[in-house]
Amino acid sequence: MSRWRDNLKLGTRGARALYAAGVVRPLPPATLRRVIQTGRRLQATPAASIAIAAARAPDGLAVADERGALTWGQLDRRVRALAGGLIDDYGAGPSRPVAIMCRNHRGALEALGAAARTGADVLALNTEFAPPQIAAALRNRTPAVVVHDEEFAERLNAAAIETPGLLAFAEEGDARWDALADSGRDFDEPVARRSQITILTSGTTGAPKAAARDLPARAMLGAMTTLIEQLGLRAGAPVLVAPPLFHGFGLGVAAIAQALGAPVVLRRRFDPEAALEQIERHRVACMVAVPVMLARILDLAPDRRDSYDRSSLRAVLSAGAPLAPALSDRFMVAFGDILHNGYGSTETGFGAIAGPTELRRSPGTVGHAPLGASIQILDEDRRPCPPGVTGHVFVGGDLVFDGYADGGSKETAAGLMNTGDLGHVDGAGCVHIEGREDDMIVSGGENVFPQEVEDALGAHPGVREAAVVGVPDAEFGQRLLAFVVLRASETPTAATLEAHLRGRLERYKLPREIVVLDEIPRTATGKVIRHALTTPPRAAGGNRDRPGQSARQAETATYTGPSAEGR
Repeated sequence: MSRWRDNLKLGTRGARALYAAGVVRPLPPATLRRVIQTGRRLQATPAASIAIAAARAPDGLAVADERGALTWGQLDRRVRALAGGLIDDYGAGPSRPVAIMCRNHRGALEALGAAARTGADVLALNTEFAPPQIAAALRNRTPAVVVHDEEFAERLNAAAIETPGLLAFAEEGDARWDALADSGRDFDEPVARRSQITILTSGTTGAPKAAARDLPARAMLGAMTTLIEQLGLRAGAPVLVAPPLFHGFGLGVAAIAQALGAPVVLRRRFDPEAALEQIERHRVACMVAVPVMLARILDLAPDRRDSYDRSSLRAVLSAGAPLAPALSDRFMVAFGDILHNGYGSTETGFGAIAGPTELRRSPGTVGHAPLGASIQILDEDRRPCPPGVTGHVFVGGDLVFDGYADGGSKETAAGLMNTGDLGHVDGAGCVHIEGREDDMIVSGGENVFPQEVEDALGAHPGVREAAVVGVPDAEFGQRLLAFVVLRASETPTAATLEAHLRGRLERYKLPREIVVLDEIPRTATGKVIRHALTTPPRAAGGNRDRPGQSARQAETATYTGPSAEGR
């Protein structure tokens, strides 16, 4: 009976949200018939979203990228032709998956739609993968084809895979992809099966794992309803998707936007000023980004930033990595109360979201679970923790995956899955994420979460971003080592940083050393790659055991993380 009531509640709120978003509206009888038939034939797939939008608004904007714009009608015709090419030329289908290694452009969305029409499963390859990681990801799979950008051809060749490649984007000249899209083929058969999309985990603490997903309409309805209600998503209102489409965050929001008939605005590499230009040119209503992207936008000179018309922007959704309280406050000062903070994982999907009111009251919170999901903080005995007590973060709902491709999974308790994060609930019932279990530092018997120290450092006006790791210490077991990127306009002294931290942290949480970097090493989704920071060369000079060592004393450190260009 409870499940029946939950389904009724979900269906009722979902119907209201879809009506408010302009998705459910009166249609001419012939159009309504095509929409219903398309939904039945293509099921709940990316191909169905595109085809339905094409039936409803064939001349409406569907996707905009650096190559220009496509209408829904044009996108649907290209997807049908590409599906025919994938089947005829490469043998893609229910037993032959399609791998995609593309940056954010129309080709990635077209590949998803075309593969769905053939019934082929999709493997989304991380664009940062080196040849060994590519080979490992494809080792137990036999894709019919790898759809890729020209820049990844060398890496794919070095991976020595036997799968043929299909060029989706070329810097100069026409790619084979466009020849297939313009071939005039018209594959319009009912889908043989609803394909799965396999997303690879971030891999910041180990080898990436493959998490396959089969997402029926009900699984997406709760997330879609919540985003409509919270972000004001609407049919025809453009959504700028800045995170990579191979990651669950970017891919999920793009899929929901297409299901609503909302245009998706893309750019292959993130550029803060280009993002503002896209917002102005396409009248973007919602932008989704990872926190480091928001920080890059704020780093622009205010007069340069304000020269772009942002009046169309109603909501910004941050997710994929922790949103520092200082960044949250700075962004809302500059852009107004339009910021939302999302939380989830590859394995559990959409787990929580906080709105501007919650972020104002408690910066950094991830808020509450969306419709159709639940989030709880459980203790070591897997019982709910009282407010303010740190425990393990568990998420449940229809978006939780069924297990990894190798047969493994994650711990479950009371119908919920362990995310691997630690957190607590405050007095208002809002969830706060304190950090990964794997990242917790034990120094002198005390538990320290890097995120708390990073947030304290980030609150200093001279610190643009910070990362903290634990390194071996003969006396305390581990000691804290901090890395900071400074703002060009600020020159914090040792005394300034020390006083700043001492006013916010207990003594055992103070870093024993601070090293200045040009960039913090991060994944493409903005997560700190902590293992890349654990063994850097030491800074020359200075008292290394003194908490709050001057950032300027550490300037001779030679360690720098990989460039974040284009992220």
